[in-house]
Order: sequence, then C-alpha cells, then structure tokens
Amino acid sequence: MTNIEYNTVSDVYGPLLVVEKTLNVKYGEIVKIRDPKGEVKRGQVLDALKDKAIIQVFENTSGLDSKETRVTFLGDTLHVPVSTDVLGRVFDGSGRPIDGKPAIIPQDKLDLNGYPINPSSREYPRDFIQTGISTIDGMNTLVRGQKLPIFSGAGLPHNKLAAQIARQAKVLGREDEFAVVFAAMGITNDEASFFRREFEKTGASENIVFYLNLANDPAVERIITPRVALTSAEYLAHEQGMQVLVILTDMTNYCEALRQVSAAREEVPGRRGYPGYMYTDLASIYERAGRIRGRGGSITQIPVLTMPDDDITHPIPDLTGYITEGQFVLSRSLHQKGIYPPVDVLPSLSRLMANGIGKGRTREDHREVSDQLYSAYATGRDLRDLAAVVGEEALTEKDVKFLEFTERFEAEFTNQDYYQDRTIAQTLSIGWDLLSVLPERELKRINDKFIEKYHPERLKDGRGNC
Repeated sequence: MTNIEYNTVSDVYGPLLVVEKTLNVKYGEIVKIRDPKGEVKRGQVLDALKDKAIIQVFENTSGLDSKETRVTFLGDTLHVPVSTDVLGRVFDGSGRPIDGKPAIIPQDKLDLNGYPINPSSREYPRDFIQTGISTIDGMNTLVRGQKLPIFSGAGLPHNKLAAQIARQAKVLGREDEFAVVFAAMGITNDEASFFRREFEKTGASENIVFYLNLANDPAVERIITPRVALTSAEYLAHEQGMQVLVILTDMTNYCEALRQVSAAREEVPGRRGYPGYMYTDLASIYERAGRIRGRGGSITQIPVLTMPDDDITHPIPDLTGYITEGQFVLSRSLHQKGIYPPVDVLPSLSRLMANGIGKGRTREDHREVSDQLYSAYATGRDLRDLAAVVGEEALTEKDVKFLEFTERFEAEFTNQDYYQDRTIAQTLSIGWDLLSVLPERELKRINDKFIEKYHPERLKDGRGNC
C-alpha cells in the first residue's frame, strides 16, 4: 500500500536495505528512508518478494540501523523533472542542482527508465555529424542517431577527446538546435574541474547539460546517473526537436558499481565477477539512442570506457561492442609518440559510416579516400614491423613510399591540436596530400574520375576541378 511507513528493517548491508512484512510493494518503486536522526535518504526497490523488499539506497547507508530506521514506499517509480532550462546547468548524479542556482521548474516529469522505441518507428541514422577530428570525420564517421563508443585505457586522453567532441560537434546542413548532455560517473574532482573549466572557457557550456557523479559519491548513484541524463536528453530530442549528443564517461565505473550491487545481493557472478545480466543492463542504456520517424530530434551516444589492462576482450568493451555500432580505439603507442588524439584507425570502426557520407552529405570522394587511406596505412604498419626485423635498406622503393606515408599519416592526419576544428573538406584535403606520396598506380581503391578531380598533382597541372 502506498505511503505506509514501515519500521521493520531487518538488515543493512552495503548499499542495500532489507524491509520485512511488506505488502503490495512493486519492483522499481521509490522509497523514502528516514534515519534515527531524522535525515531523509532515497532508495529504490530492487527485489519485491511476497512479504519482503530489498531496497537500493541512493545515498550512503551510514547511520541506518534495524531498530529506528523508517521506510515509506511512495507507490511510484523514479521520475526525472525535465525542462529546456537544464541547458547550461550542472547537476549531481541523481539530478539535483550543484551549480548554486535554484532548482529547475519542470515542464514535465518523465520515467527514469525511458520508454522503449518501437523498432518500426525508428528512423535509420544517416546525417553526418562533424566533430572536427580527422580520424573520426574522415575514417570513422559519426552519424546522427548512432551509438559509437570510445575504447580507451588508463592514462590515455579520453576525457580530453570527449570534451573536444562535446565542444565541436555539429550537424551540418541543419538549423535545429544542438545540445550536449554530458554524464560523468565515478570521476575525480580534478577531472570534474577539467570538464567544467573547458566548457566555460569556450562558451560551450550554454548548450551543455552536465550530470556529475564523483568518485567519492555513492557508487549506487552511478547506476541512475546515465539514466537521468538520457531521460533529460529524450525530452530535449523527442519533445523539443533538438539534436542531442550524449557523452557517458566512464562506463567502466558504471559497470563496477553494477558489480558491487550484484555482490551485495549475493547473486551468482558471471565473467570476472560481473553480473550475468550486464549485457541487458548496458543495452537498456545504449539502445536509448536513435531517431523516431516523424520527429525532428535525435539522440546520438558516445559512451567512453577505459579497458582494464588495455584488454579489448574484457567483458565491458566486449559486451559494449555487441550492442553499439562500432568503436573508436585509443592507442597507447600513439600516445607515447606524443600524438593527439591517439585514435588508432585500424581497429576503429563506424558501421553506419557509409550511410552518412558521400555526395550531398560530405563529399563524393569521401568513401573511396577513406578506404584508400585505411589500406595504405595498414600496409605501411605491416612494413614498419618488417623493417624493424630486416632493416629499411632491404625494402623496395615502393615499400619506402608506404613507410613515408605511414609516418606522415600519423603526424599530419591523426595528430591535430586540441583546439583545431577541421572541416570535412580540410580533412579530405589532408588525405589527398598524403595519398600523393604514393604512386598513382597504387591508388587502386579510388575511381579515376576522383583522381582526376582531386589529386594534388592533377590540380598542379590545371586538370583538376575543386
């Protein structure tokens, strides 16, 4: 029954609270918890048995006991207050303002878990999103409505890359409002200060909603942080018609919180101790990206995760890769060379790239230039390994050209300044300049008409046409 106060707490362990002798309690129901000092905490029902409920406490459980703690079941699931006024604001991981400004006046309150999108009403992602980063725009293009994660490792500049994407991303050819919903989970105070400082310094903060869960905040709060952020994003996209980019960092911290709660519930562990339902749980977050037919707005997701020990087969990146539509992979070796952003284009992939590029979207030669750059770089990387064994003097003249291409590709195409916002035309121009290092007969993946029109040597001869 709704709003009945129980004083039948039987156990408190970790982030969980057990209440006995309950009646008509629902899974996912929100509860109000009053500790012996009269302070109020919030929680959510994780398990609703016949006469017992297990509650996940959003704040820490210190001060709660089995004698004087009171629990009130509110009879409803968690709803998030939403409004266009969230733009330019900073909230904690559960959606409460922490920027010193008053609480927003909600235009609506939406269910934390969102509403499933009927597959038949989904619009296929097609529109190009320009991030200003060549390795993304040129080789692993992000399109509107896609979910494309960043696979990183400890110490790599994934936060810097995420901040740059948030600052520079735009949908070309559309006049719709563009917004960024940025959800940070389990990050340090230094990382939080970096994000806030970067957004305020560039003026981008006016179009950014920031949800912040720090490393010293309750781990349980991390489980609701991405859902609060996505609920706000869904309102901006589907109700207000905005193009919304959602950046979730760090999903590894989210999964660790999931494992912690699972262990507290004494569930049978899956791979490496993570709960067996982690795939389903991650899917419930990632699948909230997309476009709905008949509505102008969209949600594009870039989850960021740090791979433990740089292991791409670890359960978190492994399961994420099954759900999402590709990945950007950051390379430690490129980072050690001083290259930023250290995106390794060979293991990176955007499965929806082909639908978001080409004539009328980016440029007619985009697909073939990208394929040729990928092929030449892969060849050069293999030759670099070979040269390390047999020596560069054992290579042919053609091989030396591919090695030169590879070094210049990393130095000129992959590497760019943190504040450099390249247009897609500039990215393709750099690509053509690099391909001119190779003999024309090696450009086997590019149509002759594009070589005639865009190749730098042809342009010098006055035969090309920009």
